[in-house]
Amino acid sequence: MPTGSPHRVSTGFPHRRPGRFAGLAAAVAAVAGLTTLSGPGAHAADNPYERGPAPTTASIEASRGPYAVSQTSVSSAAVTGFGGGTVYYPTSTADGTFGAVAVSPGYTGTQSSIAWLGPRLASQGFVVITIDTLTTLDQPASRGRQLLAALDYLTQSSSVRGRIDASRLGVMGHSMGGGGSLEAAKTRPSLQAAIPLTPWNTDKTWPEISTPTLVVGADGDTVAPVSSHAEPFYTSLPSSLDRAYLELNGATHFTPNSSNTTIAKYSVSWLKRFIDNDTRYEQFLCPLPRPSSTIEEYRGNCPHTS
Repeated sequence: MPTGSPHRVSTGFPHRRPGRFAGLAAAVAAVAGLTTLSGPGAHAADNPYERGPAPTTASIEASRGPYAVSQTSVSSAAVTGFGGGTVYYPTSTADGTFGAVAVSPGYTGTQSSIAWLGPRLASQGFVVITIDTLTTLDQPASRGRQLLAALDYLTQSSSVRGRIDASRLGVMGHSMGGGGSLEAAKTRPSLQAAIPLTPWNTDKTWPEISTPTLVVGADGDTVAPVSSHAEPFYTSLPSSLDRAYLELNGATHFTPNSSNTTIAKYSVSWLKRFIDNDTRYEQFLCPLPRPSSTIEEYRGNCPHTS
């Protein structure tokens, strides 16, 4: 297991909403005197949201992170506003509360199509709910409302609500669920992160969004081609926003439906950076990743790369 180390305070993402990085100035002053800790329970005193050991490329690419994970099923009969799902969460309560993420499947899909993200993200220090939608034919706007209903359930009435910091929430989704994650971020600006995966939506412009957003497209997507979905979604986001566009190489619309190291690596980094305010993960986002066998293109507002 990687050992902890003082995190690097970076200015890689200069455009931040007021209050999002409260305490960052204190981190600059304190970084020289930080005490090095290790293990999942270690987190620097200057950032109370920091969870887990110092990250490495190996740790964020691993199929499981440092936390043991438990899960519980949520019946559709026990909730309102969405179709039930599965909650994945760190088993130990030693670290206190965690941020939470709701994940929606796409058109005609069920939670099984995005289930791999549940334990993968939870093992990195998040409470995650993968949802079923009210019907498999629900459109993006409905899926956005259902993602928010799922987050409300998690934080207000679920059996794990005591493990969650309700001020640190995010959304993800595939296809129409990805379009739904944009809808959710538009509706609830307090969300800390949004990650649409090969997203589909008839609305092509999102200037209202103020949530840090990572849009993931696929070069071989013929269902939601990046030229008419992921790319215009990204370019329409405010230029001052913490935003990024990752286009997968050799991928299809359905690549997010199975375990994928590239999706996991950058999703974990994005969620850690913006839900947990954890600058230790900025090294994986800035400088911008270069094209590779798995990355067709990566864009963002990181100033280190032109």
